[in-house]
Amino acid sequence: MTDKKKGRPIEGGPKDQFDRDHKPPIVSGQCAEVYRELESNGPTLSFRLTADLAIPEAAARIHDLRWMGFNIKTVILPEVEFRGRTRRNVALYSLGIPAWPAPGFLDDTKHQAGFMLPDASLLAGLLILAVAALLLIGGAT
Repeated sequence: MTDKKKGRPIEGGPKDQFDRDHKPPIVSGQCAEVYRELESNGPTLSFRLTADLAIPEAAARIHDLRWMGFNIKTVILPEVEFRGRTRRNVALYSLGIPAWPAPGFLDDTKHQAGFMLPDASLLAGLLILAVAALLLIGGAT
């Protein structure tokens, strides 16, 4: 009898592990519409998202996608002609490379938990303020 092990052989290096452990989040609703638009048509004006795709809070959906780790770039154009009128300070959104994850997103564990963790310096400042307030209250009596 031969000593053969069943199952899949151990595969590759860190990239394979990265691919298995880190997958883009599932996007739905208006965020999915915005993502599909950027993916299929490339750079897109905020007016197109609002007027043509009926997404009233386009900037909020872009923010949501960024929070999920998508690499979305914004360029503010000083003047754009849209539907025969000149518009000023218009956002032009596009997907960066790679589209997911945004550079540094997976390094920042604060986002992965689903909420923002406070910075250590902020916590230290709050502690100092609390102690000062207690000393003032205690000293007033």
